[in-house]
Amino acid sequence: MTFLPAEPDSGIRFRRVDLEGRPEIEARVDNVIETNRSTTLGKGNTKIHTVEHVLATFAGFGIDNAIVELDANEPPIADGSAREYCKMIEEAGIVPQPERRDAYTVSEPIELQMGETEMAIFPDDVLKITCTSSDKQGRFTQFFSVEISPKSWERDLAHARTFCFYEEIEFLIKNGLIKGGSLENAVVVRDDAILTTEPLRYPNEFVRHKMLDILGDISLLGRPLCGHLIAVKPSHTANCELARQISAQMRKPLIIAQTFAPPPAPPRNGLSPEAAARENLVRDGATLDTMQIMKVLPHRYPFLMVDKVTKILDNKITAVKNVSVNEPYFQGHFPNHPIMPGVLQLEAIAQVAGLLTLKQAENLGKLAYFMAADGVKWRKPVRPGDTLVIDVELTKARGRVCKAKGVCSVDGEAVSEAEVTFMLVDA
Repeated sequence: MTFLPAEPDSGIRFRRVDLEGRPEIEARVDNVIETNRSTTLGKGNTKIHTVEHVLATFAGFGIDNAIVELDANEPPIADGSAREYCKMIEEAGIVPQPERRDAYTVSEPIELQMGETEMAIFPDDVLKITCTSSDKQGRFTQFFSVEISPKSWERDLAHARTFCFYEEIEFLIKNGLIKGGSLENAVVVRDDAILTTEPLRYPNEFVRHKMLDILGDISLLGRPLCGHLIAVKPSHTANCELARQISAQMRKPLIIAQTFAPPPAPPRNGLSPEAAARENLVRDGATLDTMQIMKVLPHRYPFLMVDKVTKILDNKITAVKNVSVNEPYFQGHFPNHPIMPGVLQLEAIAQVAGLLTLKQAENLGKLAYFMAADGVKWRKPVRPGDTLVIDVELTKARGRVCKAKGVCSVDGEAVSEAEVTFMLVDA
């Protein structure tokens, strides 16, 4: 791995020199594709795993622009901390650039809860992180709080090593997640014993490493941050989701300004831009036919489960699916007793819910990824010739995670229902 200087306002970029064309991935939260035990960036077929320690190093030292060249899909783990990365930067030196740093100060509190993880960030003049961590059994509960500066970063967080629990190792090995793992680059906890090749570097090294990860993940905003971040049992998934919500707050004034700005002059061909067309389609009082729906949803035959939208009002939407005997799934799903698969009714609810989220300007051009379904019930079979009416109400829309409740009915009688959770991602 090599660190290279970069032009002002170019941000942090990872470059894969082992691949044809030397593709690059910007260190932005929009490029996060996986957060299972580490943070992975992806663009096209290119991936970079475990970027958080390198990014925390740049953020800790206040470095805004750099290129990270790699000849593999992951930075060298070194000793499991950011110590070696700090040495690289100190040996190379840091040069001020003439352009002004554009830090973002959180304008209002943001709160997030995902499973056992609770996170919040409040307005502040500096970046401060306060964290409490423990395992699922409540062992090794630790607390630390620090105001981030180049000095405190190197002194208080940079040397904290990654750690894992002994019972997790078998799973990790089987899934190929720690091929280079050893006591040389991680601390292993077994029951009440701590297995390591050297003494702990801090009495509360575990929570400090969690804060190192937070700093790296939050830096995916792409600009310095001011705010007091409080975390309880943080995870990479929650860290990145908080970064997305902060990013949405950053964009909010621009979206408001665009909303109240005079409309742009139409292009010479008289057609509106695609984004404006989508915004105009999904609005209160609108109805959409199949062709209009396909301008908004990415699904196509045979997986488009919506034929028409008949009503949009506030946080509710009604759509229709005409169930034909020519549906492709009837060829193999009970051919002599054709009924519409229940999971496809569930998919119809998810697609209609995804349509409703596109009323919000900041969601234009995004895709809705199905994450979970709760309270699913199938009450009656749906047969060829039925008209499936799908009523959906959006119950929660915070950041990129949305929840909705949907009911499918035929002739006014409910045939299925579910509560769905989905995440909005860039197309």
